Amino acid sequence: MLKPFPLTATLFIVLLAFLSGCSNSSDTSQQSVKEVESAAQPENPAELEKKPELISLAPPHNPDPATQEKIEQYINGLAAKGFAKQNHGIWIQSGNTLLANHQGTVPLPAASITKVATSLAALSTFSPDHQFITLIGATGAIENGVLKGDLVIQGGEDPFFVWEEAIALGNTLNQLGIQQVTGNLVITGKFYMNFEFDPLKSGTLLRQGLNAQTWSAEAQTQYQTLPPGTPKPQVAIAGSVQVSPLPPSNVQPLVRHSSFPLAELVKKMNQYSNNKMAEMLANSVGGAKAVSYKAAEAAGVPQTEIILVNGSGLSELNRISPRAACAMFLALERYLQPYKMTVGDIFAIVGQDEGILNQRQIPSLAVVKSGSLNNVSALGGALPTQQQGTVWFATMNVGSNLEGFRTQQEALLQDFVNQWGAVQALPEELQPNPDRSSKTSRDEILN
Repeated sequence: MLKPFPLTATLFIVLLAFLSGCSNSSDTSQQSVKEVESAAQPENPAELEKKPELISLAPPHNPDPATQEKIEQYINGLAAKGFAKQNHGIWIQSGNTLLANHQGTVPLPAASITKVATSLAALSTFSPDHQFITLIGATGAIENGVLKGDLVIQGGEDPFFVWEEAIALGNTLNQLGIQQVTGNLVITGKFYMNFEFDPLKSGTLLRQGLNAQTWSAEAQTQYQTLPPGTPKPQVAIAGSVQVSPLPPSNVQPLVRHSSFPLAELVKKMNQYSNNKMAEMLANSVGGAKAVSYKAAEAAGVPQTEIILVNGSGLSELNRISPRAACAMFLALERYLQPYKMTVGDIFAIVGQDEGILNQRQIPSLAVVKSGSLNNVSALGGALPTQQQGTVWFATMNVGSNLEGFRTQQEALLQDFVNQWGAVQALPEELQPNPDRSSKTSRDEILN
């Protein structure tokens, strides 16, 4: 079970992390996105010559004898407890050298390791600085604090529009002189709030969030996490929440609300293994089939090693080979390097980042993603060591022994750290970029 922690925006991630959950945004939104990303290009590729060697996927043959023997003992130990050897897979490499391989090329149920594929597909489709745009407009004039018309929300697939976003938007509308709306709250496009796919539910939550007089206890608690002195918005909407396939022809733009940068969204998703965020991001690139295709292509593995039916991992039909899992981590590391980022910017760093790994006994400073579903336990990522450098690994276990598999995975990693030496600080290739911080305000007034 998840470890309790303070009720902040991330609580919604945890509360919905085990729930399952869409095409392109509107032309207007996409145009706005291009404007946002125009200044977010990676550095000159020629500069890569000055960087450390980019690691590639190792050939599947001739593993390190000592490490391979240890893995064979690990698998034999599972078999001795009644768990068939063919239900487990492991791939371990350091640099371009294969250390161990047990069924590394065989796709196995991957659970939330699927989110590594979703991360790779989303980042390779957009960019780490990509922001999803929500446009806010009106169909009438603003007079004496009253908008005489409808307030229109054009959703742009922002997967992390939560109470704090609604509060900030409400305060921006107050700055524009809007305290009352005589018409309706019209929702168009793909607008999500608090991880709700249903636009009517999302619109109802937004209507509540815009007016402090109607806040729920959850919204009140979220407000307490904001900086002291943050105004409480008052935008009272007289009409109802309505969903429309298209925005009204007479809508006039008021505000452009930008999401957190994609890299930050991906890290939030991975830290708390938020299934709904994963589905939203997967849908933004075309769905599960597009994710599997894009991930396999970027990772340089056969399509048969990444088979997905969703973007979250909430199905045992999602199958990924351990080799493909490692290849995706390596592909992400290569992709992020020109942006002066690492996998530490998009996955949890054990001992530094809050999230679902808090209760796991994984070696400190490992950068990992876990997966748990029914009889599936998976773990993959980067393990920094003194002697072997950064060790990239993936292990997948299938059988009715979820807690036991987790314990054995942790013991195996700790054994490697004991053998190869623990590090006291993250190596450069895993360090997150401290300069990539989010803006406090992401609302732009358009007129």
